[in-house]
Amino acid sequence: MLRVTGIKLSIDKDAPLELEKALLRKLKIKAKDLLEYRIFKKSIDARNTDRLYFVYTVDAKVKNEAELAVKLKDPAVTTSPDLEYKFTTTGTGKLKHRPVIAGTGPAGLFCGLILAQMGYRPILLERGSDVDTRIKVVNKFWRTGVLDPECNVQFGEGGAGTFSDGKLTTLIKDKRCRKVLEEFVRAGAPEEILYIHKPHVGTDKLRTVVKNLRNQITKLGGEIRFNSKVTDLNIKEGKITGIIINGHEEMAAGVLVLAIGHSARDTFEMLYTRKVNLKPKAFSIGVRIEHPQELINKAQYKKFAGHEKLGAADYKLVYHSPTGRSAYTFCMCPGGVVVAAASENNSVVTNGMSEYARNAPNANSALLVGVTPEDYPTDHPLAGVYFQRTWERKAFELGGGNYNAPAQLVGDFLANKPSTSLGSVTPSYKKAVQLTGLKDCLPDYVITTLKEAIIEFDKKLQGFALPDAVLTGVETRSSSPVRITRDEQFEANIRGLYPAGEGAGYAGGIISAAVDGIKTAEAIAQKYMPIEP
Repeated sequence: MLRVTGIKLSIDKDAPLELEKALLRKLKIKAKDLLEYRIFKKSIDARNTDRLYFVYTVDAKVKNEAELAVKLKDPAVTTSPDLEYKFTTTGTGKLKHRPVIAGTGPAGLFCGLILAQMGYRPILLERGSDVDTRIKVVNKFWRTGVLDPECNVQFGEGGAGTFSDGKLTTLIKDKRCRKVLEEFVRAGAPEEILYIHKPHVGTDKLRTVVKNLRNQITKLGGEIRFNSKVTDLNIKEGKITGIIINGHEEMAAGVLVLAIGHSARDTFEMLYTRKVNLKPKAFSIGVRIEHPQELINKAQYKKFAGHEKLGAADYKLVYHSPTGRSAYTFCMCPGGVVVAAASENNSVVTNGMSEYARNAPNANSALLVGVTPEDYPTDHPLAGVYFQRTWERKAFELGGGNYNAPAQLVGDFLANKPSTSLGSVTPSYKKAVQLTGLKDCLPDYVITTLKEAIIEFDKKLQGFALPDAVLTGVETRSSSPVRITRDEQFEANIRGLYPAGEGAGYAGGIISAAVDGIKTAEAIAQKYMPIEP
């Protein structure tokens, strides 16, 4: 097929028939010579305030393809690259036991899916519950403040991403990304995620997707067990020989994938005691900022705000302070809500979540400042975990000790005074917020950098420094504060142990975590033969 880039349609002429006409003009062919086409990418060009465009990249199958490409001599018309996923060649080693995967977030699910598709019949262990039970448990926490440390926004089927916007954007360039998107579509995600520039699934649809991925794994001979936490390892002569589940059940295992997520602090502690190599890692902390979605729409789309073809606008902003610190927005949730995401008692953690429609009244985003191991009080491998915990517990106390979150209006934050009443923005945080000042639940250098960033971001996105916008603290789970080291074959210093995904320190989002899970599955497959049924 030919790949045609840069096809522009104004917002009022964006329709399948108009796209086909534009494609024919670009290729300089008649309709009878166009055999088929499909959209590869669609994005929005909103740089012109008077006219807004959708920009398409299209893959087209045409008559006399090779001759046409030569004839056109157009850099916007090239041969479509081969993006079909190809399974790796399998190894010759023999597995005594089925491979085990700890965790069913994106890394664990896609590691399990690839291994299942290749005939390895993996066993997936999830410390939390299945997604339907998990929804009930999380809703109870949001309603009553009764936290289940084993099943919450961080732990359970689908991982932390199950309660998120389900963003499928990534900065990595890897053919496996396409495999992830295609499997999502097969599992029930909207087909548009294959081509939209900033695809998202939404937490409501994502829950169905993860269930269907689970069903696919089990149909292929895999097994998924919920409420099954890996609490210890059996190690002999530097190799894993088995695992302990829930403190008492022993399972033989020669291969264990650690797709445990960035919040599995008790598992990190266990790995440390078992002399698995861990390193402290940089991450980011800060707050959630909420604006009226209408304000963001107008700032981004100007007179086109509210157009039926546009939906809720988003943003992505970065600021570099003269101090050397950086601040940025992360996990922006258009038309979403801020949620309580704690996984430990007496801690407050925030996150953002949107449904597919993105039709809630507020826009929210993490507003974060980078921290490094140099900021941690010690050089212990888990110093980043302890650093996170310190600020989460301060936020718990500042919020009233009942999982309400401390919150402050942007105007008051910039003026260094605690908030006492809300303005035009109603915070969406589930449970509720406690108006106060945020200086006591974040490091001073984070507070200073956030203030600088808010002022600078307002110059790029008009209204960002809206005095009534709400800051809700704290966001500490942007990524893992720990890296479980691994070699080029993806194994840790303990043979048979395969760290994977965001929790192990090798990813930063749904797609990159899923891709890392696939790479880990490939590393296992390259070493071992499939298991006979």
